[in-house]
Parts: sequence; C-alpha cells; structure tokens
Amino acid sequence: MNSPVLSVEDLRHLVDRGDVDTVLVAFTDMQGRLQGKRLHARYFLDVVLEHATEGCNYLLAVDVDMNTVEGYAMSSWSTGYGDFVMQPDLSTLRPVPWNPGTAMVLADLRWEDGSPVVASPRQVLARQTERLAEAGMAAFVGTELEFLVFRNTYEQAWDAGYRGLTPANQYNVDYSVLGTARIEPLLRRIRNDMTGAGLVVESAKGECNPGQHEIAFLYDEATRTCDGHVIYKNGAKEIAAQEGMALTFMAKFDAREGNSCHIHCSFRGTDGGLVMADGDGMSALGRSFVAGQLRYMRELTLLLAPNINSYKRFVEGSFAPTALRWGRDNRTCAFRLVGHGASLRLENRIPGGDVNPYLATAAVIAAGLAGIEEQLELEPAFEGNAYVDPDAEHIPTSLAEALGLWRGSDFARRTFGDDVVDHYANMAAVEVAAFGRAVTDWERFRGFERL
Repeated sequence: MNSPVLSVEDLRHLVDRGDVDTVLVAFTDMQGRLQGKRLHARYFLDVVLEHATEGCNYLLAVDVDMNTVEGYAMSSWSTGYGDFVMQPDLSTLRPVPWNPGTAMVLADLRWEDGSPVVASPRQVLARQTERLAEAGMAAFVGTELEFLVFRNTYEQAWDAGYRGLTPANQYNVDYSVLGTARIEPLLRRIRNDMTGAGLVVESAKGECNPGQHEIAFLYDEATRTCDGHVIYKNGAKEIAAQEGMALTFMAKFDAREGNSCHIHCSFRGTDGGLVMADGDGMSALGRSFVAGQLRYMRELTLLLAPNINSYKRFVEGSFAPTALRWGRDNRTCAFRLVGHGASLRLENRIPGGDVNPYLATAAVIAAGLAGIEEQLELEPAFEGNAYVDPDAEHIPTSLAEALGLWRGSDFARRTFGDDVVDHYANMAAVEVAAFGRAVTDWERFRGFERL
C-alpha cells in the first residue's frame, strides 16, 4: 500500500470537481469491525480536518449485537456513556471504489484531553510497534483471510436462520482454476476495487470447503497491513451484498474446513536491514523471536481467537493447528517458518477469519520482542505430524480456557497493561456467559425426543 493513497489536496480537488461528496471516518472496534460515520465532504474539509469528530464511547463496550454490557471501566451507564474523539489519520485517506463519490479515512481514538484510548485495537498495536521501534526494529506483516461465498443475500441468509444456504461451489476447489472461474466476476471486482483503494493484491485462489476462497495482499508495515485488512474485510462484504451474494469470515461455519487468517511476520531493522535471517537460515535474534511465540502465545491466544466459534477450528487433521510447535514449512504446526533471506518469516496459523488483526499482530510482536529481550533458546524444529505429538503444549480448546490464561498472565499485564487486559477479559467473559445461556440446534436434535 502507498501511504497516503490520497492527499488532502487530492481530496479537495475531487470534491471541487464533484467526484467525491462523502468522507467515511471509521475506526476498528473490539470485534474487528469498522465503525464510524459518513460526513459531507466539504464539512470534513472545513471542520473535521482541524477539529476531528466524535463518537459514543460505548462503541468499545458492547457485544456483537451492539448490546450495552456491564464490566467495562472506560464506558458504562454510571459514567454516562460520553464521547471519545475520532482523530483522522490522514496517511490512511483513500477512495472507496465500491461506494460512488466516497473517500475513507481511518481514525485513532482519543479522549477529550488528547490522551489515547488505550483499549482501542489500533492503539494496542501502536504501543507494541513503538516498543519495537525503541529496540531498533519494525514488524512487517501479511494476513491471509479465507471466506465462504454463498449465492444468497445477507437478508435471505438471516431469514433462513443461516440454514440451507447455497455455496458458490459445490465441491472442493482448492487451487482449481475452473472452480474459481465460477465466481470470478465477484472475485475480480473485489480485487480491482481493493486495488483502487490502495491495497496491493497478490492473488486469489480456491480453498477446500465448498464456496471457500482466499484473496491475498502484499505484506507491509504492521499497522498498514492491519488497516488494509479491516478495509478489505468490510469492503468485501459490501461488494458481495451489492452483487446479491453473501460471504462470511467466521472461523467455523460448518463441520468442514474453517476460515483461517494466517499471519506472516518478520522483524527488520528500522533502517530496513535484515535481523531475523542469517544466510539461508535464522539468526540468533530470529530464533529467539520464534522461541517467544512458543513461550507466550498460549497466554495470548485470546487476542488471536476472540470468539466462542474461534475454537471450533482447532481440529486435528484440518489444517488448523492444535499443537504449539514450530516447523520448517510444516502445516501441522502452529508456527510455520517459510522463506529464505529477505523473505524469511514466521507464519502464525492460529487465527481464524474472525480475528481482530490489530490485537493479533500486537500479540505476535509482543511475544517475539519478549523472546529477543529474554534471549530465549529455541527448541529444534518439529518434523512430522504435530497433531499426534504427545509432548506438545496445546492451543486452548475454548474461549473460557483462553480467558483464564489471559486474565492470569503476568506477561500480558506487564506488556499490555491492566486496562487492556481487564477490558478484553470482560469482552470474553460476556461472550462466554451469553453462550452459556443459549440453547443450540445441536442440543434440540440430541435431546428433544431421546433424552
């Protein structure tokens, strides 16, 4: 991605010509969704550029259904649900090709006194990239999002209770040119519109589950990659809706393969120099980076798998990991080392398509930096099938287990601060409690007659 895609002067010119009349100011909430508001373009230029704009702080204190819930220190009925400031980051200003006459800018969240909203996902990542910069390094990241496409509208899917939907493909189209051609008009439009929004598209390919596909983008500096991730995810849904279709990034839609979001990460010097690679292998720093992932990622899994459904992906033999092992080009491990020299990077295979990229990337950076600072020794690369390794530590099997590890982690509290740990612990606790009260179709089928 080029930064910025649009300058303020570019925007003024487009507004004067009548090509842009709307500016969308948005930020990413806890669930990884874009929230914000559409502003008249001239109002944005005349007022918001200088004074920013505001949003209700309950947007970082609600569940997926936008219900206000108890337990958040920063926002509640007792504090009156006031505002925070949405400060546009002009380096993210860009056109939105799939919405005519529209430009977009992402915002950082501040309190009225100018201090950062530390639990904001983009701010959580910023704190870790700043720590990394202080150590003379920067993180370069790529995220690979999979999704399922259905030949139903979102409204039809809702009305059907998400049952009996028609997938865009009837069989496994992993790498199939014929299979992807079936929905190439949709995939091509997504690719081209994302290019118009300043993202650099690499490729599109089919995946295993019927109707499952992946569009991959070129790696970039960590924050820019996460910005592109949330813009793409929101935009792909909007484009699918415009085409009379629906797509989902949920981690596990059915009993077949889930939607992954593999995160590739490499540290470099702030001067661009290689620090993780040593010839064709890893440097001592690179080995400690990987060792940090193994040491701390169990405690940080909540940031990579934030929902009840996230944990349904972790099934042996499903290409989603269960064992906290690392290996060279080994897809049975949670951490897969790929590339050589400048392309050397670690692929974290834990996150699903429901991940909040800012939080997950912050976790990867924090664990890697800790491994480097503590000069952790790296165990040998795992060879073979990690799913059947009896000695491996395992990814938590439920949101409740991940919550307990996160809440009790001294490392998380030292690294992210009590405010962030408690905020996201409450988010997970709300989800666990809500699921505990729900009655599922699985329970009805098993128990209606036979129990």
